[in-house]
Amino acid sequence: MTHESAGEPTRIVVVGSGFAGFECARALARRLRGTDARVIMISPHDYMLYTPLLPEVAGGILDARFVTVPLSDALPGVELVTGRVDAVDFEARTVHVTDCEQGVEQVAWDRVVLTPGSVTRLFDIPGLAEHARGLKTPAEALYFRDQLLTQIELAERDTDPRVADARRTVVVVGASYAGTELTAQLRALADEAASRRNLDPAKIRFLLLDAADKVMPEVGEKLGDKVLEVLRSRGIDVRLETTLTELGPEHVTLDDGTVIPTRTVAWVTGVTASPLVDTLGLPTEKGRLTVRPDLSVDGHPDVFAGGDAAAVPDPKNSGSITPPTAQHAVRQGQALARNVAASLGVGDAKPYTHRDMGLVVDLGPGFAVANPFGIRLSGFLAKVVTRAYHLYAMPNAANRWAVALAYLTDLIFPRPLVSIGLVTDSESRFEVGAEIGAQT
Repeated sequence: MTHESAGEPTRIVVVGSGFAGFECARALARRLRGTDARVIMISPHDYMLYTPLLPEVAGGILDARFVTVPLSDALPGVELVTGRVDAVDFEARTVHVTDCEQGVEQVAWDRVVLTPGSVTRLFDIPGLAEHARGLKTPAEALYFRDQLLTQIELAERDTDPRVADARRTVVVVGASYAGTELTAQLRALADEAASRRNLDPAKIRFLLLDAADKVMPEVGEKLGDKVLEVLRSRGIDVRLETTLTELGPEHVTLDDGTVIPTRTVAWVTGVTASPLVDTLGLPTEKGRLTVRPDLSVDGHPDVFAGGDAAAVPDPKNSGSITPPTAQHAVRQGQALARNVAASLGVGDAKPYTHRDMGLVVDLGPGFAVANPFGIRLSGFLAKVVTRAYHLYAMPNAANRWAVALAYLTDLIFPRPLVSIGLVTDSESRFEVGAEIGAQT
């Protein structure tokens, strides 16, 4: 028996506080205001993470707090349960939740929205999980900032030139959005550190690798070529059609046999759906939950899914699914809210549709590339558009204000060179930062 049929308030459980889950819960609270429906969000964290700005956290421009939106402030009217969803029982209509102290709870639902998000996609490369770090969490972003500054400091005092060179070498694998932006921001941080310590910035070496034959193919050939030109002009060694075959604590081996001594490796090659998806017993496509155009799960009219964990049909590309981007996740969250509310008799359901708003990519001091609504921009104007977009998209006034002030500070003052040391090596590992490990 459901809560609806028993005359009790309808319970809508949203699993995950990423872009899709956050937008869904926020919109549902508005749409169902005045009804007796209860919207319950379950998330391992008490915040929504604005992931596109993690490279700027790693680069020392932003504080990690500025990109974490407190759920209690941003979701009035939504009940929050902090914990990890381990399983969903579709017959009993419950989700199994484990909190940070390993306490367990069964949360009942009449409608469940599955938006558990994604984790870093790993491959079966020796040493990858142990010696590389991703960029999906604040801990990982802070790790890169602290690691870079610490290694530069240690290299100054190291008596072995080979060890010093290894400390000053950063390898980033993945030349798409996050990897390219991370490389550019860390390069800028390294240049600032070199300037203040009277070091030769060329001694701090950056390698950006990708198995593809282009940098950022998503932005098109012209902008992609511009990105490549800018990266190389800043002394970044970009190697395409190249990847890793093995990682050790003090080196990596490339697929051409080259051994690169290094202490810092970033693995930013894409994402895969949350491992929760594999436990559900529901149909999947490319590892993501199969959903109908209205984002409901076939055969389960009370179950909906969206965001990175769902294979949402792309209405503009027949036979394709939407890519796992923040832009799609936000819009799918809004569509989920509309269609879940419609299933309760509030409004009308509609299939998911979208209009491509373009992309923005920050490439460090004074430069970015963007193609808003198909208009190709690069340089300072694109930088203005990129920062304006992030301020517009940030879903909380306090965070928007903090980020805007940080941007203003960045225009006037040099980047702060602070290695706080709050994140340990073990805390930044893939399986800890993402709470689950995903292997391909």
